[in-house]
Amino acid sequence: MTVKFTINRRLRTALLFPVMAGLFSTSALASATTLTVMANGEKVGFVKFDEKENSVSVDYHVDNNGRGPKLHAEVSLSGEGIPVNWEISGRSLMGGQVTESYRWDAGSAIWQSQADSGQVSATEPVLYITNDSTPWETTQYVKTVWAAPEHRLAVLPAGELTVAKLQNVQLPGNFHATVYRMTGRGLTPDYVLLDDDMLPVAVLGTNQLSIREGLESELTRLSDLYGELEMQRVQALQKQLAHRHEGKYVVRNAWYFDAKSGTRKGPVNIVVDGGKISAILDTGSKSTNMQNLPYYDAEGGTVIPGLNDMHSHTTLDSGLWYLAAGVTNTRDMGNNNPFLLDLIKQMDEKTLAGPRIVKNGFLEGRSPYSARLGFVVDSEKEALEKVRWYHENGFWQIKIYNSMDPDWVPAITTEAHKLGMGVTGHIPAFTNPDAMISSGYDEITHINQLMLGWLLTPEEDTRTPLRLTAMQRAANLDLDSKPVQRTMDHMEKEGVPLDPTAVILERLMLSRAGEVSEADAPYLSHMPIGYQRYRKRTFVPGLTPEVDTAYRESFSKLLQVLKRLHERGIQLLPGTDDTSGFTVHRELELYVKAGLSPAEALIAGTLGCAQYMEQESWVGSIEAGKQADLVILDGNPLEDISAVRRPRLVVKDDQVYSPAEIYTALGVKPFAKRISFVSSTGK
Repeated sequence: MTVKFTINRRLRTALLFPVMAGLFSTSALASATTLTVMANGEKVGFVKFDEKENSVSVDYHVDNNGRGPKLHAEVSLSGEGIPVNWEISGRSLMGGQVTESYRWDAGSAIWQSQADSGQVSATEPVLYITNDSTPWETTQYVKTVWAAPEHRLAVLPAGELTVAKLQNVQLPGNFHATVYRMTGRGLTPDYVLLDDDMLPVAVLGTNQLSIREGLESELTRLSDLYGELEMQRVQALQKQLAHRHEGKYVVRNAWYFDAKSGTRKGPVNIVVDGGKISAILDTGSKSTNMQNLPYYDAEGGTVIPGLNDMHSHTTLDSGLWYLAAGVTNTRDMGNNNPFLLDLIKQMDEKTLAGPRIVKNGFLEGRSPYSARLGFVVDSEKEALEKVRWYHENGFWQIKIYNSMDPDWVPAITTEAHKLGMGVTGHIPAFTNPDAMISSGYDEITHINQLMLGWLLTPEEDTRTPLRLTAMQRAANLDLDSKPVQRTMDHMEKEGVPLDPTAVILERLMLSRAGEVSEADAPYLSHMPIGYQRYRKRTFVPGLTPEVDTAYRESFSKLLQVLKRLHERGIQLLPGTDDTSGFTVHRELELYVKAGLSPAEALIAGTLGCAQYMEQESWVGSIEAGKQADLVILDGNPLEDISAVRRPRLVVKDDQVYSPAEIYTALGVKPFAKRISFVSSTGK
């Protein structure tokens, strides 16, 4: 769809701001620079950009975990340094084709991307935010917005960016850089280091960092700096958003989901004392224990136990996103180990917001396709040493990844089991689920990792994006065939659950350029513009009408697999491989779409997870004596599972959060009204 409007006065003023000319003088734009892209301490790619007087050529190449963007951009700049012609081509993260363009000319700004197209009237060049971007773009946005009045700038296609200068950093070679933080583009801020000429030094991030070639020795220092700056931000948000009560309070006029029976009961008043449920009383009760207590009025809403994400990769920012979505329990399936240990410590001390975290130890083999999380090992002996390290540091399971040598798996599982740990993971390349179950797997991660055992030939390499693209073959899969039945029999006999992450498979297989998917439609319009646009893209390469049909039919077959597993009593562990919280809601919706009842889906996402992780004595259901692990929903999820998308209040132990307050602080339009706290009954 094409839209037209006249650029507003504030944007025009910012674009004409006279500092721009000084910032982007020809002397500052006459150098070729390379940034090294690093992940978990290893080089995984590069950004090369050649800046001339009025143009920039950019190449961005990443290979990490068998995937990564490969982009080329040609940019023409105005005299003020704002892009007026922008052509981007290449491949996105999973190999999808990228063709994006932007042009300002003769009073009009016109763009075309995977997500959208548009045209606006603009008498001056307008800063455009690309859909498929490189670290160079991030530095360019920071420079441009910093030069605008109040360091704030409206941008195209929509939204506003804000930049703050944080601090100076001394670097080798007797020069220093300045750290800037930019907000408004996505779910998390961008952090950029620029030198005195406003040229890029580094772009910082959680799992990936780009740093000027020759400064790689500063990687640890700058990674730590990023962590410190983000820590300060999220700690401040925790102080602002966490509410605590001294003594008892009540959640009044509520129905609650009994996860043991799968029924909705009430109406009741739930009394909370010291972070625990002390009583569940009929609303007609005259108990003197609650008559004069402060309260939250659920207004007839449904209280469910806190939701679980059984496949998370925790970040500094993920805690508030999870809590706002009613997710109070997660299992971290692979991370930077020191970061995760420190993060959990701070959450335990309540200086950071976030769900309870069960930590799994990520273990990967060395190959050109290795994922850079946890430990990457070169031998069976080293793998066993890392298993012991994980045990000593309190990790619950070992998670094995695609490049692991299958011949090492029996020794790994034996060592883990000896230490009281479980083993889960991907199915390593050149083997199959049955072999890994026989080698000691206690669980399988991702439904595609399970189904690829029925779709691939032994020599096909799942370390590559084939582990996604081969899923289109499932359209013709016979679920009554001997290979399928043999694996399901094996899982049933050995009690091997599946962490399906069906929501991520839906996103990867069914997302289409320019479309809002069924999964994203309920929340996407509330989100920052950069996130909205990123969600409207095609991830799979080579998408013809025939391939599109194959993916859609294959995803339908995937849902049939979920139903059959459930009917056999094979446990489904709802996980997402995401950190936004919204995908947990969709995972449960997909279980219902597959044929589970809403009650069965809710049990899977609450008590079922607690039982699997041996936590059911204190969380997983709403019972007197258990932790206050409560989510008040607007609606009845047993009638419509999508009610889980509308939390109004979240209680995690002795901390209470309002999702509406959290979303407002994160730049998101709330999805349900907040519930007010009444400090006294007046009686």
